[in-house]
Amino acid sequence: MSNFQIIRTNNAPSPVGPYNQAIAAQGRLLFLAGQIPLHPETGELVGENDITEQTQQVMKNIAAILAAAGANWQNVVKTTVFLSNLTNFTPMNQVYGQYFNEETAPARACVEVSRLPKDVLVEIECIAIIP
Repeated sequence: MSNFQIIRTNNAPSPVGPYNQAIAAQGRLLFLAGQIPLHPETGELVGENDITEQTQQVMKNIAAILAAAGANWQNVVKTTVFLSNLTNFTPMNQVYGQYFNEETAPARACVEVSRLPKDVLVEIECIAIIP
């Protein structure tokens, strides 16, 4: 018997490589793969060169995967944000902040990287606890 469960939903983009949308480990820990701003149905990029639109789509994708695992934003304990340019931090953070209460927001790292898949502006991964 495996100690993990693969989480998949059609409400978030299908993986573009050899990975899963999320893995639930030991029944409670949920590890979400990095999400980029792809539309779940078409697989097309949302918000070309618009960090606000891209971040909104990434958060929608994450919400769908959390829901598929029986979790929500309050269950997220850690996020990592990857930006192709840190000058996009403020608009990304404005969208990101709509999903978390400042007092109970998860731990977070935010880094600039030289390039992201499909040349998107933002990718976010997270870890949550399944209630």
